[in-house]
Amino acid sequence: MSEDDDYISRSQLKREAEEAQRLGERLIALKEDELEALDLPESLVDAIRAARRIHQHGALRRQRQLIGKLMRKIDIAPIRAALARREQDRQHAARAFKGLETWRERLLTEGAEALDAWLAEHPDSDAGKLRALIDSASNAPTPAARKSASRALFRYLSERARMHAS
Repeated sequence: MSEDDDYISRSQLKREAEEAQRLGERLIALKEDELEALDLPESLVDAIRAARRIHQHGALRRQRQLIGKLMRKIDIAPIRAALARREQDRQHAARAFKGLETWRERLLTEGAEALDAWLAEHPDSDAGKLRALIDSASNAPTPAARKSASRALFRYLSERARMHAS
Protein backbone atom coordinates (compact mmCIF):
# COMPACT_ATOMS: atom_id res chain seq x y z
CA MET A 1 0.00 0.00 0.00
CA SER A 2 1.52 3.29 -1.08
CA GLU A 3 1.09 6.80 0.21
CA ASP A 4 -1.10 7.58 -2.79
CA ASP A 5 -3.78 5.16 -1.54
CA ASP A 6 -4.37 7.34 1.56
CA TYR A 7 -4.22 10.65 -0.28
CA ILE A 8 -7.31 12.82 -0.14
CA SER A 9 -7.25 15.99 -2.18
CA ARG A 10 -7.81 19.36 -0.58
CA SER A 11 -10.87 19.76 -2.81
CA GLN A 12 -12.32 16.51 -1.47
CA LEU A 13 -11.63 17.58 2.11
CA LYS A 14 -13.35 20.90 1.43
CA ARG A 15 -16.40 19.15 -0.10
CA GLU A 16 -16.63 16.87 2.93
CA ALA A 17 -16.36 19.85 5.29
CA GLU A 18 -19.09 21.71 3.41
CA GLU A 19 -21.33 18.63 3.47
CA ALA A 20 -20.81 18.26 7.22
CA GLN A 21 -21.69 21.92 7.71
CA ARG A 22 -24.87 21.61 5.57
CA LEU A 23 -25.84 18.53 7.56
CA GLY A 24 -25.23 20.51 10.74
CA GLU A 25 -27.57 23.24 9.48
CA ARG A 26 -30.26 20.62 8.98
CA LEU A 27 -29.68 19.46 12.56
CA ILE A 28 -30.16 23.01 13.83
CA ALA A 29 -33.59 23.06 12.19
CA LEU A 30 -34.74 19.86 13.94
CA LYS A 31 -37.19 19.88 16.82
CA GLU A 32 -35.68 19.07 20.20
CA ASP A 33 -37.18 15.56 20.41
CA GLU A 34 -35.93 14.74 16.90
CA LEU A 35 -32.46 15.93 17.86
CA GLU A 36 -32.50 13.80 21.03
CA ALA A 37 -33.50 10.73 19.01
CA LEU A 38 -30.30 10.93 16.94
CA ASP A 39 -28.04 10.06 19.89
CA LEU A 40 -25.33 12.58 18.98
CA PRO A 41 -22.25 13.41 21.05
CA GLU A 42 -23.08 15.86 23.82
CA SER A 43 -20.62 18.48 22.55
CA LEU A 44 -22.38 18.50 19.16
CA VAL A 45 -25.83 18.71 20.74
CA ASP A 46 -24.68 21.63 22.91
CA ALA A 47 -23.29 23.43 19.84
CA ILE A 48 -26.57 22.90 17.98
CA ARG A 49 -28.62 24.23 20.88
CA ALA A 50 -26.30 27.26 21.13
CA ALA A 51 -26.75 27.92 17.40
CA ARG A 52 -30.53 28.04 17.90
CA ARG A 53 -30.10 30.88 20.40
CA ILE A 54 -27.76 32.96 18.22
CA HIS A 55 -29.33 35.65 16.04
CA GLN A 56 -26.33 37.69 14.91
CA HIS A 57 -25.30 36.70 11.40
CA GLY A 58 -21.54 36.56 11.99
CA ALA A 59 -21.83 34.67 15.26
CA LEU A 60 -24.27 32.20 13.73
CA ARG A 61 -21.92 31.62 10.78
CA ARG A 62 -19.06 30.85 13.18
CA GLN A 63 -21.28 28.53 15.20
CA ARG A 64 -22.26 26.68 12.01
CA GLN A 65 -18.59 26.29 11.19
CA LEU A 66 -17.98 24.89 14.67
CA ILE A 67 -20.82 22.41 14.18
CA GLY A 68 -19.32 21.41 10.83
CA LYS A 69 -15.95 20.88 12.52
CA LEU A 70 -17.53 18.71 15.22
CA MET A 71 -19.45 16.78 12.54
CA ARG A 72 -16.20 15.94 10.72
CA LYS A 73 -15.01 14.08 13.84
CA ILE A 74 -17.92 11.61 13.81
CA ASP A 75 -19.42 9.19 11.31
CA ILE A 76 -22.15 11.20 9.59
CA ALA A 77 -23.62 8.31 7.57
CA PRO A 78 -26.13 7.31 10.31
CA ILE A 79 -27.17 10.95 10.73
CA ARG A 80 -27.63 11.35 6.98
CA ALA A 81 -29.71 8.14 6.89
CA ALA A 82 -31.87 9.23 9.85
CA LEU A 83 -32.55 12.60 8.24
CA ALA A 84 -33.41 10.89 4.94
CA ARG A 85 -35.88 8.60 6.76
CA ARG A 86 -37.38 11.62 8.49
CA GLU A 87 -37.83 13.36 5.14
CA GLN A 88 -39.42 10.24 3.62
CA ASP A 89 -41.82 10.00 6.57
CA ARG A 90 -42.70 13.67 6.17
CA GLN A 91 -43.35 13.23 2.44
CA HIS A 92 -45.46 10.12 3.10
CA ALA A 93 -47.55 12.00 5.67
CA ALA A 94 -48.01 14.90 3.23
CA ARG A 95 -49.17 12.51 0.48
CA ALA A 96 -51.59 10.83 2.88
CA PHE A 97 -52.97 14.20 4.00
CA LYS A 98 -53.41 15.30 0.37
CA GLY A 99 -55.14 12.02 -0.42
CA LEU A 100 -57.61 12.54 2.43
CA GLU A 101 -58.29 16.09 1.25
CA THR A 102 -59.03 14.68 -2.21
CA TRP A 103 -61.40 12.11 -0.72
CA ARG A 104 -63.20 14.82 1.26
CA GLU A 105 -63.64 16.91 -1.87
CA ARG A 106 -64.88 13.90 -3.84
CA LEU A 107 -67.37 13.00 -1.12
CA LEU A 108 -68.67 16.57 -1.02
CA THR A 109 -68.93 17.01 -4.80
CA GLU A 110 -69.56 13.56 -6.33
CA GLY A 111 -72.11 12.28 -3.84
CA ALA A 112 -73.18 8.62 -3.72
CA GLU A 113 -70.64 7.48 -6.31
CA ALA A 114 -67.72 8.71 -4.20
CA LEU A 115 -69.32 7.38 -1.03
CA ASP A 116 -69.60 3.89 -2.57
CA ALA A 117 -65.94 4.07 -3.67
CA TRP A 118 -64.84 5.10 -0.15
CA LEU A 119 -66.89 2.32 1.46
CA ALA A 120 -65.42 -0.22 -0.96
CA GLU A 121 -61.89 0.80 0.11
CA HIS A 122 -62.77 1.26 3.79
CA PRO A 123 -65.51 -1.26 4.65
CA ASP A 124 -65.13 -0.59 8.37
CA SER A 125 -66.55 2.93 7.89
CA ASP A 126 -69.99 3.72 9.26
CA ALA A 127 -72.00 4.65 6.14
CA GLY A 128 -74.73 6.40 8.15
CA LYS A 129 -72.27 8.56 10.07
CA LEU A 130 -70.39 9.35 6.89
CA ARG A 131 -73.62 10.42 5.12
CA ALA A 132 -74.50 12.63 8.09
CA LEU A 133 -71.06 14.27 8.03
CA ILE A 134 -71.27 14.84 4.27
CA ASP A 135 -74.78 16.32 4.57
CA SER A 136 -73.68 18.53 7.43
CA ALA A 137 -70.69 19.84 5.46
CA SER A 138 -72.71 20.30 2.26
CA ASN A 139 -75.77 21.96 3.78
CA ALA A 140 -74.34 24.06 6.60
CA PRO A 141 -76.04 27.47 6.78
CA THR A 142 -72.89 29.59 7.24
CA PRO A 143 -69.34 29.44 5.89
CA ALA A 144 -68.03 28.92 9.43
CA ALA A 145 -70.39 26.00 9.98
CA ARG A 146 -69.42 24.50 6.60
CA LYS A 147 -65.75 24.78 7.53
CA SER A 148 -66.34 23.15 10.91
CA ALA A 149 -68.39 20.32 9.40
CA SER A 150 -65.81 19.83 6.65
CA ARG A 151 -63.10 19.48 9.30
CA ALA A 152 -65.22 16.93 11.18
CA LEU A 153 -65.58 14.94 7.94
CA PHE A 154 -61.81 15.10 7.40
CA ARG A 155 -61.14 13.88 10.96
CA TYR A 156 -63.48 10.94 10.43
CA LEU A 157 -61.81 10.05 7.12
CA SER A 158 -58.42 10.31 8.79
CA GLU A 159 -59.45 7.97 11.63
CA ARG A 160 -60.84 5.42 9.18
CA ALA A 161 -57.76 5.59 6.96
CA ARG A 162 -55.48 5.04 9.99
CA MET A 163 -57.55 2.07 11.11
CA HIS A 164 -57.52 0.67 7.58
CA ALA A 165 -53.72 1.07 7.34
CA SER A 166 -53.02 -0.85 10.55
